[in-house]
Amino acid sequence: MVVLTGTTIFFLAFLLPTVFESTYSAPASLAEGVQIIEERVIHLDTPEPLKAIYVTSCVAGTSAWRESLKKLIETTELNAIVIDIKDYTGQVSFVETSNCFVPDLKEFIKTLHDSQIYVIGRISVFQDPAYTKLHPELAVKKKSDGEVWKDYKGLSFIDVGATPYWDYIVDISEKSYALGFDELNYDYVRYPSDGNMQDTSYTWAVGTTTKPLMLESFFSYLHENLQTYNLKTSVDLFGMTTTATTDMGIGQLLELALPYFDYVSPMVYPSHYPSTWNGFASPAEHPYEVVKIAMTRGKERESILNISNGLATTTVSKLRPWLQDFNLGATYDAAKVRAQIQATYDVGLTSWMLWNAGNKYTKEALQAQE
Repeated sequence: MVVLTGTTIFFLAFLLPTVFESTYSAPASLAEGVQIIEERVIHLDTPEPLKAIYVTSCVAGTSAWRESLKKLIETTELNAIVIDIKDYTGQVSFVETSNCFVPDLKEFIKTLHDSQIYVIGRISVFQDPAYTKLHPELAVKKKSDGEVWKDYKGLSFIDVGATPYWDYIVDISEKSYALGFDELNYDYVRYPSDGNMQDTSYTWAVGTTTKPLMLESFFSYLHENLQTYNLKTSVDLFGMTTTATTDMGIGQLLELALPYFDYVSPMVYPSHYPSTWNGFASPAEHPYEVVKIAMTRGKERESILNISNGLATTTVSKLRPWLQDFNLGATYDAAKVRAQIQATYDVGLTSWMLWNAGNKYTKEALQAQE
């Protein structure tokens, strides 16, 4: 008798070239003489407070590097990790054809759980060059010639209104939860912003809705289709969504995201705020002030929304910011990183996540494990 574990059956699903386009079921030839032993996947409760760092799938697949980051979490106040499931290129980390395939992802998640480390999976949504190559009919088009539009970095986007793609994201989400991820974090949930915006053409749902409402429809669809799972979800928004009065052309409005996710994470990196924002010639040089102003306003807007929805003024905030731990606009030493954390606390929030695209974090900014 052949014995296959749930893990083995799971990864067989990704050997087909039409990845994610159909639900996998065991071939009829396996029906005879095969005993399938499903491995029970454990999911951790969300820690309070949550303190996380971000890790790329390439690093998650590199033993020495990922172990050093695991040790950083175990020896400091950190208690969570954010790992790329689908990165900005559209590559999916648990598919063998991915450039940063992590073959033992399920096992790695289990070792993190064994150390009581909460595991968040990051899914970059509408920026997806890999999928637009396979399905150009779903992409943002160029108004000038109808070809696939690309930003200044040569990256393409799926049209937010392309509903067939929504099912693809739901499918990835379901498979990620089955791997053991405790929470799914959705990034690039927006329309493009960096390129020749005058030459963009949105051929899906054109003329039927605004960008914010189209994006809200996606939020609602995602929420409804994942409700059957005991799954926590979070969404990343531009930092300026807490203070801007418009959608900034990308469709993001804080009030339209809050109802559909367990946590909302504005990326309040001080270096990403424009010169003269709130009177700062160089916002990056003022990490405490930028984060405090941004998150104070975010909490005010959340409170107004809660009251309008009949929720108590004591409702726990869903806001959980991404903070800067990289050099841009200024050198971000331990003092500047810690200043952002303190600003988060001074606003009345408890949780935060640190971002460094190179996965190199400032240990001196973190308190030692008690």
